[in-house]
Amino acid sequence: MHVPAPLQCRQARVVKLLSQVHTSLPSVAVVGGTGEQGRGLALRWSAAGYDVTIGSRASARARAEVEKLNRLHSNISLSSDDNKGAARGADIIVLTVPFKFQLSTVEDIATCLDGKILVDVTVPLVPPKVARVQLPAAGSAVVNVQRILGENVRVVSAFQNVSAHHLNDLDHKIKCDVLVCGDDVEARQETIKLVAAAGMRGIHGGPLVNSVAAEALTSVLIGINRRYKIPGAGIIITGLSDGSEIE
Repeated sequence: MHVPAPLQCRQARVVKLLSQVHTSLPSVAVVGGTGEQGRGLALRWSAAGYDVTIGSRASARARAEVEKLNRLHSNISLSSDDNKGAARGADIIVLTVPFKFQLSTVEDIATCLDGKILVDVTVPLVPPKVARVQLPAAGSAVVNVQRILGENVRVVSAFQNVSAHHLNDLDHKIKCDVLVCGDDVEARQETIKLVAAAGMRGIHGGPLVNSVAAEALTSVLIGINRRYKIPGAGIIITGLSDGSEIE
C-alpha cells in the first residue's frame, strides 16, 4: 500500500522522537541485581525503556540470571556483568545487596563511581530479628556510604520500603510511595524519575541524614507483613496536591 509522503514524514519524525526519548535515558547498573529486589527493579526499568545492566560478584551468575529473564519477558532486554564492570559502564548505579555485603561491595566499585549517582537501597536488617529496628552505630547505613565515598559521588537513599514480591510482578500496580533522601537535589530528582519508571511515586524526603527513618521503617513493615499475613505492606504520603495521588 502506498503511504503519502507527508504521512511518511510524520511517521519518520515519530520514530526519531521515540528514539531520542530512549537514548536520552541514563543507563542504569543494578549492583547485586540477582537478588529479589534488584531483579524486580531491573525488570521494571528495562520494561520502561532504560538500558539496564545486572551486576553480580560473579559475572557468570549475572549472565545466567539475565539470560533467564530475557527469555521469560518479551519486553525486557537486560545486560550482565560483574559488579565493577556494571558500575563502570552506567550513569546511575543502584546498590541492592544485603546489609552485610554493603561496605565490601562499595569498596569494590568505588573507583567506578566518581561523578555519578549511587542509589543505595540498603536496609540494616540483622537476622534473625529482622522485624526489630537495629540501626548501625553510625546511625544510618546509607549516610555511612556517603562518608566513605566522599563528595564526588552523589549518594541517594530510596526503595527501602517497597515489597520485592510486588516489584517482580510486572502486572502488579504497586500502591506505595518511595521516600527519596539525598543531599543533592538534582540527584534526588533523577532518582524520583526512576521511581516513576518503576510504577510508583517518589517523594522528596530531604537530606541524606533523613534516610534513617526509611531504613528503620522497613523493620516495622516486615512486622506488619507477619502480623497481618500480607506479602508487601508499604507507605502512602497523604495530603499532597501534585495531582499524582495513587489510586
